[in-house]
Amino acid sequence: MTALVPYPLLAAGLATMWLLLSGISVGQFLIAAAVSIGATHTLRALGEARPKIRRWLAIPELFGIVLYDIVRSNIAVTGIILTGSRNPRTSGFITVPTRLRHPSALAILGIILTATPGTAWVDYSSTRNELLIHIFDLVEQDDWAELIGNRYERLLLEIFE
Repeated sequence: MTALVPYPLLAAGLATMWLLLSGISVGQFLIAAAVSIGATHTLRALGEARPKIRRWLAIPELFGIVLYDIVRSNIAVTGIILTGSRNPRTSGFITVPTRLRHPSALAILGIILTATPGTAWVDYSSTRNELLIHIFDLVEQDDWAELIGNRYERLLLEIFE
């Protein structure tokens, strides 16, 4: 099975996302299957190793935290935009140290931070093991390192490392 589909979970996720975005029909199913299988073969050709998940039970917990944070951030950013300049906000860049080393864990952290409204992953320094993040409403810089470490990094370490 891994010869036909090198990364079955990735292929299933890509095909599912394709069908959710384009609609479900026989033609779309065939295109989704072809694209997802092709993408997994391309990833294998690039030499990406299959990630080993150490603790599967931490995945639903991480998913729930991320979903909650995305909804909460959407509400907060909407409130900031709707109130306009009545409450001046400061945005800025911060550097956050991380203990993550696994490429898949770092990629997922990048997706989480960028998918959450008000934050964006800008850069990663592998020599210093630090993230550069842009924050839309930067209030307390020191709180962000603790927030990322306690909410996301801890679970990603449990899952991958």
